[in-house]
Amino acid sequence: MFISVSKVCLFFALIAQVHSAAKRRKKTYVELHSCDNSGIADEIASYDTVVKDIVDYVTKGPFKGKTYNELAKFVDNFGARLSGTAILEQSIDYMIQLTRDEDLNDIVTEELEVPHWTRGEEKITMLEPRVKDIALLGLGRSVSTPPEGITANVIVFNDFEELENAEEDEVKGKIVLFDPEFTTYGETVVYRTQSASKSAAKGAVASLVRSITPFSINSPHTGSQNYEDGVNKIPTAAISLEDADLIRRLVDRDINVKLNITMHSTFDTKTSRNTIIDLKGTRFPDKLVIVSGHIDSWDVGQGAMDDGGGLFVSWAAPVILKRLNLRPKRTVRSIFWTAEELGLVGAYDYEKQHRNESDNINFIMESDEGTFAPRGLAVAGSQKARCIIGEILKLFESINASTLVEDDSPGSDIAVIIRNGIPGASLHNANEKYFWFHHTEGDTMNVENPEELDLCAAFWTAVAYIIADISEDIPR
Repeated sequence: MFISVSKVCLFFALIAQVHSAAKRRKKTYVELHSCDNSGIADEIASYDTVVKDIVDYVTKGPFKGKTYNELAKFVDNFGARLSGTAILEQSIDYMIQLTRDEDLNDIVTEELEVPHWTRGEEKITMLEPRVKDIALLGLGRSVSTPPEGITANVIVFNDFEELENAEEDEVKGKIVLFDPEFTTYGETVVYRTQSASKSAAKGAVASLVRSITPFSINSPHTGSQNYEDGVNKIPTAAISLEDADLIRRLVDRDINVKLNITMHSTFDTKTSRNTIIDLKGTRFPDKLVIVSGHIDSWDVGQGAMDDGGGLFVSWAAPVILKRLNLRPKRTVRSIFWTAEELGLVGAYDYEKQHRNESDNINFIMESDEGTFAPRGLAVAGSQKARCIIGEILKLFESINASTLVEDDSPGSDIAVIIRNGIPGASLHNANEKYFWFHHTEGDTMNVENPEELDLCAAFWTAVAYIIADISEDIPR
């Protein structure tokens, strides 16, 4: 169903809030000593040979390096794949053909309306106390400045409380810069998503945020933000840690900082597609074990890490199983979500369209925080569900991927489905440097490692196969 752009904007603002909330989650690293898996432990242990076969095939055999090589060809060919663009749709067509080339033909695409925000000219120049160009990336859905830009003095706040405590006259007519120190992504990202509206409510003419990252080489990080209802929409952008810290130091010395900000963009909606690939189960084809990643990216870098890696390990799972003639009892479904970056749009549409089959989702998985060396899974679900997944993870001690993390809301797209009580997990991996490159020009193939991608693909495939094949459903 197609709706007006104004209604779409309201809808996307709401889901952007959920998108951020999905990142602010509780994580607990656990050893499940209280589990009683006596009824299924022996059965799960019997899959050790299958796990070894899959790992050997992917890390030493014919599939060695394929995930990396196919990812490299994909991102080198298409580059960034922003929601609503023709290049994103071309990349979807490419993935469909790549899958058909593996003799997997149970492929469905589902159309939906997605946001299409286009970045135009962006420039910030510091005019006082000296002339200096400031590196920036506008934040998703930012409105434009007037053609001549906005020239104003800067006021700096560490957090929202400082802004709230400031007098309106202090803020009115100024450019607000928020410069919080990065703690975790979930805690700090609120300054990216909410700073424009909170600043505008105090009369600011533009807002800037210190990039949401612990590390920078003068590299700004983009990302989605949302405008609140009833508040003037002002231009908003991220600047690098170095420039934010420079401005902070100058202001702390009572030196006036004046900037000219010029930003131009457009916003409308386009049609895109979720892509669904099924490897049908032999006994319970209606029951689903889902693996997934999102195919869109921001308009900077190549989208290799976010989320090309997650896309390709989820593509590889049914491909590897098909090649090895491993047909589980339940269907393994691979989903390539569209329009994740601008608010989990594809996931919301899938959940709505497939709500009547939600009881058939046995387990859902997503990789969207890097495909570095796998360490295990971050799992949501009942204690019994976590116990069974923990038992499965024991089979991966040889590749150091047996850790179970209790997580209230793992993943981003799958959070939309897990909140309905469906058990699921995201890839827990050695991604300590993930947010160094997240949403920047640095998200390229240089971040990826062939051996680690092999391990992720093998792990992802084997876990999905076991869950799809064991005698018990994952309990809710």
